[in-house]
Amino acid sequence: MTIDVTSRIEIARPRAVVAAFSADPDNVPRWYVNIKSVEWKTPRPAQVGSRIAFVAQFLGRRLVYTYEIVDLVQGERLVMRTAEGPFPMETSYAWRDTREGGTHMALRNRGTPTGFSRLVAPFIALAVRRSSDRDLLRLKNILEAAH
Repeated sequence: MTIDVTSRIEIARPRAVVAAFSADPDNVPRWYVNIKSVEWKTPRPAQVGSRIAFVAQFLGRRLVYTYEIVDLVQGERLVMRTAEGPFPMETSYAWRDTREGGTHMALRNRGTPTGFSRLVAPFIALAVRRSSDRDLLRLKNILEAAH
């Protein structure tokens, strides 16, 4: 079973601000509740081919995995992939302007769980949705409070 979860939010900040902050891996632990740390495996700044290791806590488990940026269009989209761990995943961000001058952001996570994770895929999908919704709300609160 493939998991494909997209969460969306509107943030009352310009797209350039939202995209720059959310696409910077160094900011990820500030707005992703489950991400505890990041470590650059390639030189900054983020670009296609960059590799960043993440340490996360998800569903009671410590996960360590390295994402590679496979697509990056500044201010429009960012796509990262990992083949590591029990849940190979692609995470993408997309940003577009709202009529009010803010930003509509979509956060998509998709992948195909392997091993035991495959058996609990529906539960994982629900947990990913809850986590993503919470993370986007946290991002919104951080960016709107900074204004």
